[in-house]
Parts: sequence; C-alpha cells; structure tokens
Amino acid sequence: MAVERPATPARARAPARPPVGLLSGHLGALRLVARPTLRDVRSPKDFFRPLAVGAPAPLREVPWRPSRMIHFFDPSNARMVAKLPGLAAQVDVLLGNLEDAVPAAAKEPARAGLVEVARDVDLGTTSLWTRVNALDSPWVLDDLTTLVTEVGDRIDVVMVPKVEGPEDIHYVDRLLAQLEARGGVSRPVLVHAILETASGMARVEEIAQASPRMQGISLGPADLAADRRMKTTRVGGGHPGYLVRQDPHDGDAPRATYQQDLWHYTVARMVDACVSAGISPYYGPFGDIADVVACEDQFRNAYLLGCVGAWTLHPVQVDVARRVFSPAVDDVAWARRVVAAMGEDGRGAVMIDGKMQDDATFKQCSVVLRLARDLAARDPELAAAYGMEAGR
Repeated sequence: MAVERPATPARARAPARPPVGLLSGHLGALRLVARPTLRDVRSPKDFFRPLAVGAPAPLREVPWRPSRMIHFFDPSNARMVAKLPGLAAQVDVLLGNLEDAVPAAAKEPARAGLVEVARDVDLGTTSLWTRVNALDSPWVLDDLTTLVTEVGDRIDVVMVPKVEGPEDIHYVDRLLAQLEARGGVSRPVLVHAILETASGMARVEEIAQASPRMQGISLGPADLAADRRMKTTRVGGGHPGYLVRQDPHDGDAPRATYQQDLWHYTVARMVDACVSAGISPYYGPFGDIADVVACEDQFRNAYLLGCVGAWTLHPVQVDVARRVFSPAVDDVAWARRVVAAMGEDGRGAVMIDGKMQDDATFKQCSVVLRLARDLAARDPELAAAYGMEAGR
C-alpha cells in the first residue's frame, strides 16, 4: 500500500488555483489564502537544482563574509558615488539603494548609476549589494533585469523590501535564475528579505527557508510599525511611552520608570528564524542620525540578541556599527582563556576565576572567537587588538 510522505520545506510552485482556501480579513477586506498541499511542494531533491536552464547551481551553504555595517548610498548622487572608494575601506558592505529615499524621477538614473558603480568603481574586497524597489512597484522588473543581466557577477546580494511571505521569495528566485542564464552570470545572486509587514513577521520562518538564495533578513522598523499600527513615528529605537513603572512605595514618593525595547520580540523571533535556516539576521535603520548614543544602544541590543550587523545611513553610524558588532577585546581574551582551559572538545567543566565553565559556555566562547577571527582576517586594526594575525 502506498504511503503518502509528509511535505518537506522546499520552494513551492505557485498552484494554478488554491486547492483549499482560508478567509483572511484586514480592515474589512477578505482574501483567499492557499493552504499548501503535498502537490504544491517541490521534491527536496530539486531544491538545489537551477530554476532555469543555464543558470548557476544554487549554493548549498551561504558564504559568510563580515557584514557589520550595510552602508546605503544613492547611485544617482554623483558626490556620494565619488566617495565610494574611500568608504569601501571603512565598511563591510556598500548598498546601492533604488527604493525608499530615491524619488520617482530619479529611479532610472539611480539604476544606471549603480550599473556604472559595479562596472567602474574599485571597491576592493567590500561587498556590493542593492535594494531594489518593492515587488508591486513599476520599477522592480527593470531593476532586476538590468542589474542581473549587465552586472550580475558584481552584485552579491539583492535586498527585497516588504516581503509578505515565501511566495515573494519564490517569484524572485525563479526570475533571478532566468536572468542569470540570460546574462551568463557565473554564480547565483543571493537574496535578502526586509521584514516590514505584519504578514512577513507572521511568516518569517517560511521566508527564511524559502530558497537556497536566502542570505539574511533585516528588520525594517518604520514600515513594520506603520503596518502594525504602532503609535510611534520614530525610525527604530525606543519610545519614552513604552515603559514599566516601579511599584508604589513610601506614600507619594516618586516612582522610577524604565523605558523598554519596542523591538525585542521582533528581533528575537527574526534571529531564531534566520539561525534555524542558516542565514544571517540584521537590525535595519536607526533614523536619528544625530543621536549616536541611542543608535549605539539599539545596535548593541540587536548584537546581544544575535544580529550580525545593521544598516548605516550616515558615516557617523559606521564607527558605531563597527564598534558594536565586533567582539570587545576583553570578551575575546576571556573566550580564549575558556577554550584553552577546556580543550578542543569542550567537554567537562572547569573553574576559572571562581566561575564554572562547561560545555554551554565553551560553545558561547567559541562563537565569540570564531567571529573575532573572521573579522581579524579583514581588519588589521582588530587583528592587532585581538592578538591575531590579519589575513588568516
């Protein structure tokens, strides 16, 4: 007797008609949401096969490169473009922005400018990414077609805004494969999703595992706040009204308040989804450029929760991101002591300075040391501070 096998997470084919529908309401509007069945899921054997004839094979593991700061620039701004060679020596990723902050009249010049940057500007070992326009915009098809067919071998990652669910990634996945085949691109362009809607948040685990192209996910706090109807107009960061208050004491004595992090749950869930899928989580933008103290606090919260980097919108934020997303020298020294004391396998338990260290702390320290080594290989200043040899 034939036994039906359970579905395995994989890239889904869009069915001609939803086999089963669920009603989903938003502000009174109803829509059908397809319930996936076994027939709608590709075989796991096909997951790492190209989605177009002549396209490069999907990667089985996303290559890790430092990406502590994803620095945005407007490719249509000649003055900004002229500064890129100098900026490339200071940042891990340069991102040519084609979406928000680029007015409609500048969309085509920005796209053409990014092609020129990819072809003509020496960025050294710094990664070049782009954020294309939203999938429901009139510009995104030209963004992807132009960039992939003309400079696909120079663009490492395409950032896709306002991803609602895995179906958005499936669409981009197939389209990129077709364009790579047309343009003779030798290695797959990776995809980075921005978490900017409640729907995307509710399906973040599916998004993270939607394609072998997935490189990472960033939190987009402003758009997500608007979509959730959160009562804040800030671009990232906390809010003085989101707090807890000390219990009453001593009659009418003042009660201390403590501001809370609006984004704690969102970032933590995004991190879990990314780590489970083997991709990287990022905090997005911090809009108050002048408040570098609060920017550093927000970046550090994200770093401690597991994010590997954040967006930088101005050069003053670059140093903040570099400082926050690089392990502190003292932390690296302590991690080295723990790993040395416990040996290569990390089994058992030891006492160091009166503190018990076991398998769990060995793993934590190994994470810190691995990151420090990867960063030291790119950053001679950090290599010297960590006592590690640069380039190794």
